[in-house]
Amino acid sequence: MTIFLSAKWQLPLKDPVLIFSLVLFIILLAPILLRKLRIPSIIGLIIAGMVIGENGFGIIQKSSIDLFGKAGLLYIMFLAGLELDMTEFKKNRNKSIGFGIFTFAIPLFVGFALCRYVMDFSFMASLLVSSMFATHTLVAYPLASRLGITRNEAVTVTVGGTIITDTAVLIILAVITGAASGELNQGFWLRLGLSITLFAVAVMWGFPLIGRWFFKKIKDDKTSHFIFVLAMVFLAGFLAELAGIEAIIGAFLAGLALNQLIPHSSSLMNRIEFVGNALFIPFFLITVGMLVDLRVLLKGPEALKIAAALTLMALSTKFLAAFLAQKFFGFSATQRNVIFGLSSAHAAATIAVILIGYNMNIVDENVLNGTVILILVTCMVGSFVTANAGRKLAIQAADMNHKAPDSVEDRFLVPILKEEEMEELVDFALMIHDKQHTTPVYPLAVVQDDAAAKEQIVRSNRLLEKVVAHAAATDAKVQVVTRIDLNLSDGIARAVKELMISDLVLPWPEKPTTTERLFGTLFGTNIDNILNGVRETIYICRFVQPMNIVKKIVVAVPKNAEFEKGFVHWVQKLNYLAKQAGARLVVYGTARSFKAVKAVLESMKGITDVQHREFSGIEDLLLIAREAREDDMLVVLTSRKGSISYESSMDNVVGKISKHFSRNNAVLIYPEQLEGNIHEPGIRAEDITLAPIEEQLKNLNKIRKVVQRFFGGKGK
Repeated sequence: MTIFLSAKWQLPLKDPVLIFSLVLFIILLAPILLRKLRIPSIIGLIIAGMVIGENGFGIIQKSSIDLFGKAGLLYIMFLAGLELDMTEFKKNRNKSIGFGIFTFAIPLFVGFALCRYVMDFSFMASLLVSSMFATHTLVAYPLASRLGITRNEAVTVTVGGTIITDTAVLIILAVITGAASGELNQGFWLRLGLSITLFAVAVMWGFPLIGRWFFKKIKDDKTSHFIFVLAMVFLAGFLAELAGIEAIIGAFLAGLALNQLIPHSSSLMNRIEFVGNALFIPFFLITVGMLVDLRVLLKGPEALKIAAALTLMALSTKFLAAFLAQKFFGFSATQRNVIFGLSSAHAAATIAVILIGYNMNIVDENVLNGTVILILVTCMVGSFVTANAGRKLAIQAADMNHKAPDSVEDRFLVPILKEEEMEELVDFALMIHDKQHTTPVYPLAVVQDDAAAKEQIVRSNRLLEKVVAHAAATDAKVQVVTRIDLNLSDGIARAVKELMISDLVLPWPEKPTTTERLFGTLFGTNIDNILNGVRETIYICRFVQPMNIVKKIVVAVPKNAEFEKGFVHWVQKLNYLAKQAGARLVVYGTARSFKAVKAVLESMKGITDVQHREFSGIEDLLLIAREAREDDMLVVLTSRKGSISYESSMDNVVGKISKHFSRNNAVLIYPEQLEGNIHEPGIRAEDITLAPIEEQLKNLNKIRKVVQRFFGGKGK
């Protein structure tokens, strides 16, 4: 048949354009076809690799796409580190270490006993094969990411345990190769220890410094941001190989190092996930399928026996490790199955270990062929288990977070006043928007009702189109709003009421003119009119540094702020902001205010890295300025006149911040307050207890319990 084909069409294919086109069609069609059979898309890509590879119909050689395949493996490990909730990761690091010990030690020791005493392997062969049982590849991680469960405690613990066991296995592999080549001496251990230490310091300490410098100098070039991140990932992989360990460890550490520099709601994060899930990771899964050779099943009963023994041992020991993690750490059965599904798949590191052993004549062809079958079976089992258990876990999480019908969802309004500030204000709103809520962010354009209204509407619509394009890059929901009113403050106030807005985000006041100093105007609008007309939470923001370089959020809390109606709400928003920015919180305020802040954070299982500094009032902002660094962000809680936490020093807070914090990002927060004057005469602040905040927390817990009881038995 080949005589009728041109050289370009001969198998295996050589033309890179044709190869790339064929693989892209496989990535497009394989998941769609197998989804109708309720088979996870990952399995479809692995099967496709089996069919088109050298062990199938020989359409494409593995070497033709191996570069993309290796990049996909590094990308999976990088995303695992990048998507980790660092708060949860630090909170659960002991569990990650515990699971890492379980998933390494159980397969290693049980597998060694099987290979040495049942299958009669040599000592080196037994150690090599048992270490292969201990390793695993996060093949099913894209499924967990797609289901939105990557921040679940079970997934966080599994990812942490993966790095522990894979690192330990690869060190054992280095020891085995060193022993086989006769280089296992004191110099070997010194070189290995020193190189790993230097590598870890370079990535975990050097990469964040380089990243902060780059994002600070190159603020607006989105393409350069993505290329920079990609380059750092592969640089970390190369440095890991120089240190004598696998590149996947470097990619994961690069994800951890850059985690706090890339907010999870940012457009950069969306681009990273999109490119990985659409291109690199599917290529890797296809190359995994190309490793499988089903013809080994026809090579006699010995190959089948070894394949069955290796596969059963790999799956049973990984399940035992997940089962012990469930019992020791209090996971549910669904979480246990997710842990097992993610940690049961063997792929890249597994074949690397066995190929090294095969080339060094430590194991024979039967073990190599059995390992290939093990890869196929464990990848399929891991994908099916993760898909089913992950779906249940996602449903359970949705039920837990389900809001009561009467509860108010986040509704953010962002008036667009200047083009150069719109992206930063919208990004800030997206960072503190509750991801459990489905309501969009509302960019608002207010046009003054005069003779030039039509021209202003055209200009405003062009501006809003840019806002929509920017938000689309983050995959966020926005709904633009245009209002015609007599002035800006009235237009904003009416939009707040009509759209039932909960949070209003405004830009920082420009340096006032003489007239504006007298009347307190903001871009020609009386700021007092906005504060008096809008009782909901208001944020007045100034951004002079990129948000992703912020290390610390300094919060100045006035006396009695915990008694304001909107106290719980703004603390929750600060928790979201700190998580997205990867920053720690330092609260300046009274001991009672700090206790109330901690109570809210603990009730919502928020960030734990919170410090306290004594602070007498807003007039002492200069004390904070002396300790502030350029990468700190200042958040000042103020209040409207007449409220219980109001201080006269708040009247000039904008000027103080502009003078003493000119190089820092700053946000003024006016918490939601009741209509009218809530500071009734005859009531002293020192006579008030924490009953209001405690009552708010009790009400939240009551609502949560009622919702769980109502929805728990309905399987929603």
